[in-house]
Amino acid sequence: MRRLPPLSGLRAFEAAARHLSFKRAAQELHVTPTAISHQVRQLEEVIGVTLFERRTRQVLLTAEGQVLLPVLRDGFDSFARVVEGLSRRQRRATVTLSATPAFTAKWLVPRIAGFHNARPDIDLTLLATLEVVDLNSGAADLALRYGPGPYPDLSTEPLAIDRFAPVASPRLGLKKPADLRSATLLHFDWRRSDSGNPTWRRWLKIAGMDGIDARAGLRFSDETHAIQAAVAGTGVALHSLLLVSEELATKTLVVPFGPEIEGFTLHLARGSRRPLTEPIEATQAWLRAQFAKSSPPR
Repeated sequence: MRRLPPLSGLRAFEAAARHLSFKRAAQELHVTPTAISHQVRQLEEVIGVTLFERRTRQVLLTAEGQVLLPVLRDGFDSFARVVEGLSRRQRRATVTLSATPAFTAKWLVPRIAGFHNARPDIDLTLLATLEVVDLNSGAADLALRYGPGPYPDLSTEPLAIDRFAPVASPRLGLKKPADLRSATLLHFDWRRSDSGNPTWRRWLKIAGMDGIDARAGLRFSDETHAIQAAVAGTGVALHSLLLVSEELATKTLVVPFGPEIEGFTLHLARGSRRPLTEPIEATQAWLRAQFAKSSPPR
């Protein structure tokens, strides 16, 4: 264990030594000059050396005092910097945004640097999960919810209506819907069964294509894996144009033919019983702006 003198004595000495004045040290520490003098005297007794030469209306550091001052001054400066840094971290605004793992990876992550550059004072946490997070409990501040709703106890607003179309690597050379007869269909599992899910069965019916088994092909539990398989040239995925916007922009995926079919609406949601703070408002505004300028190409 460290054997150190009382902290009050060390603080009193350090302040008095910096100012070379018990009076000014007392003003800084909000005590009386007598208290400073008493604490310094106790410190001298504990360590067994004289730290000040006491003269009429003046104090001067002894050689021992000159050795001790810079050590204490640097130490207290370090303490102050660390405590202030911790306090600033505690005061920083934080916002937690919940979305599915696929949407987080494919849409949010490529854009997150832009948010940080625009609002470096807000620490944005992306919570990637398939679970429905309780926004009124504080588990997250905002969420991107995909589906028709309703969303009880939530304040929601529509951000985009998703569209789905066949996407494939340009290396496959697909030109027309009939080319699907010789291609591998890529599927991914929807979290819930719904007749409105944009599946190959629904697309083939709308496209008027028969003689193709809508269940055949490769199936993935994660939709990002279906995207990766399509990029690799494994087959054709019927996918959200929102989620493959980067691949379409870089031509690693193309939409070889239509039709496009409508998916569900993507909603921005927050707990209606939670306070709407400025950082949350700023995050909402950023999301609205991002969707406004990144609509899938037609």
